[in-house]
Amino acid sequence: MNYSRIINVSCILIGGVIAIYAQAEEQQNTYLLMGGIVLLMFGIYRTSRNIPSKYDKQEEETFVKSEEVDED
Repeated sequence: MNYSRIINVSCILIGGVIAIYAQAEEQQNTYLLMGGIVLLMFGIYRTSRNIPSKYDKQEEETFVKSEEVDED
């Protein structure tokens, strides 16, 4: 596991735990809840930034090949 992935997973886990902890108290600490959500979203953003788009694939991956048309 590389260093960047460890940071992403730890941000997601720590942010989620902080957000759940802030929500579970009788009097909710709004700033703690916002900080947890920001940390959670930061980790999710960093993770999703490295996932390639499904629309960036080349046409070579299709099974159907078209023939070139000769214009004589």
